Amino acid sequence: MRALIVDDSKPSRSIVARVLRELGFDCVEAAHGGEALEALAATPRPDLVTVNLHMPVMDGLELVRRMRASPTLRQVRVLMVSSESDKDRVAAAIAAGANDFLAKPFSADALARKLVGLGLRADAAGGGRGPIRVLVVDDSATIRNVLSSTLAADPDLQIAGTAVNGQVALAAIAAGPPDIVLLDVEMPILDGISTLREIRRSHPKLPVLMFSSLTERGSQATLDALLAGANDYVAKPAGLDAADVARRIREDVIGKIKALVPRGGGGAPRPAAPSAPRPTVAPRREVIRGVVIGVSTGGPVALAEVLPAFAAKARVPVLIVQHMPAFFTAQLAERLSRICGTSVREARMGEEVRPGDILMAPGGRHLELTGDAAGVRTRLTDDPPENSCRPAADVLFRSAARIWGRGTLGVVLTGMGRDGLQGAQAIVAAGGEVIAQDEFTSVVWGMPGEVVRAGLADAVLPLSQIGVEVGLRLQRRGG
Repeated sequence: MRALIVDDSKPSRSIVARVLRELGFDCVEAAHGGEALEALAATPRPDLVTVNLHMPVMDGLELVRRMRASPTLRQVRVLMVSSESDKDRVAAAIAAGANDFLAKPFSADALARKLVGLGLRADAAGGGRGPIRVLVVDDSATIRNVLSSTLAADPDLQIAGTAVNGQVALAAIAAGPPDIVLLDVEMPILDGISTLREIRRSHPKLPVLMFSSLTERGSQATLDALLAGANDYVAKPAGLDAADVARRIREDVIGKIKALVPRGGGGAPRPAAPSAPRPTVAPRREVIRGVVIGVSTGGPVALAEVLPAFAAKARVPVLIVQHMPAFFTAQLAERLSRICGTSVREARMGEEVRPGDILMAPGGRHLELTGDAAGVRTRLTDDPPENSCRPAADVLFRSAARIWGRGTLGVVLTGMGRDGLQGAQAIVAAGGEVIAQDEFTSVVWGMPGEVVRAGLADAVLPLSQIGVEVGLRLQRRGG
């Protein structure tokens, strides 16, 4: 099938093209309506045209009207894809002849579902038809059996197969890809990290959940896997007690599988708490005093892309909450230091927070800021978890808003759950700003999605643009 993608934004065209190519489309791109008409005249008639609403030279409405006036293009399916979601503008797009409308930012599943509605795809990816098929890969027969029996007891899950090592797993995936792979780290013949790298070469979008031992050695290997492209991990119980493993699976594994492989059909996502729309204001002039970042599922890869864009030149403190146990955060800080070319380390109790510091909350402990704008120090606590998290982004964000007020820049990246929502509310109430990662580039659009739906984000950006945006704001308004 063929598609023509019309958008004046090159990044937006690339995102749409990537999704459509993965769904089997051959894609041609155009930067505006005039260029699109030339492409339509010079190439075979496409099956689908995606059109942005606002473009120079010729906007989306005029392009659709001209297509509908042409006998040869009248029946081509047109999907309007735009950040403009005002109901009157959507109605105008439909009246002009668009078959459907998709608001930016969007997920790959959302675009696939639109194709189903347009009759261009028989089944939307992840559309809720049938259980989630899980491939279990572990060299321990006990672990494989308990995983298989416990997962199979959930009506939404199905065991697609089991494998004793990575080599067997790759053969199983080649024969018929599952919906998700549950992968051990340490295995004979072909270990988990090597297996993961091969999976990423052949199936870059196949979700992989690591199931590894919670030890210092295990944390190093799991972090390698996360940075190599694993979507998330679950700590394996220290012993091999079947009841303990089954409990851990029910509490930790099943929820993560369902978050990584959304099936739809379970109702719309729960809306975030309502929030008053943010007023349109003139460009900011307040000095940014500090940056606070909250991230969870998919965090190591996200941080490895965002931080290098601004960390080495930051003249303000940067503080990070990544949902991880203690073993992991120390290792992650060390890896990020090498990637960024500047020091990233775990915060210590009561230390002075200085310009240029990049501090990460230690796993298992809340990080908050104390003092005032003239002298800020860290405080680590064992206070109860918030949003089932310790450390919690909300704790850090609230304390930053109290101290830095309008000079606070919050960033909410990929992650499961709603941690960061209340903290973002505090930042906005204090006059600060919040940037959120978009749905398409998030491993799980839980945390940033809550912030976006609450109207708290003044910018919703793909991962590749977030670090650059933070850097630009710091360059213009850094302390």
